[in-house]
Amino acid sequence: MDRLTAFRIASGYHPVGGEMDPGPLLGRLAALGCRLALPAAVARGEPLRFRAADQARDLVADALGIPSPGEYAPSLVPDLVIAPVLAFDRGGGRLGQGAGLFDRTLARLRSSGHVFVLGLAYAGQEVGSVPVGPHDERLDAILTEAGYREFPGSSR
Repeated sequence: MDRLTAFRIASGYHPVGGEMDPGPLLGRLAALGCRLALPAAVARGEPLRFRAADQARDLVADALGIPSPGEYAPSLVPDLVIAPVLAFDRGGGRLGQGAGLFDRTLARLRSSGHVFVLGLAYAGQEVGSVPVGPHDERLDAILTEAGYREFPGSSR
């Protein structure tokens, strides 16, 4: 993963349920000089906001009850989004928690500039096909304990 040095601002997530913990990857990115952000839900149905995690004093529950930097933390625009994954397929289809927050957020980020979306999952979460609708955003790559793989049509 030599390409990690290309990113300036990386967003992770606070794992919920069985989602893989991005902490070790975020630590490596920080050691490479990358600023870190975490998503925060400000209201149901709205895209996530990204707030600086490296300056976060305390995490507070966001609109969905997920620990996130509060409004005091500066807003950031990530060029790398590490996305939680419940299931993924060989074409970069991603199944998340089902609320569509990451899809709306990724669509907004992609429409306003370049962002690389890296799914983080266990190899056993790969399925034959993820149902993908018109509003679903695909992953550019996936990182599992078995390795790293980019998908056809990757944005990088």
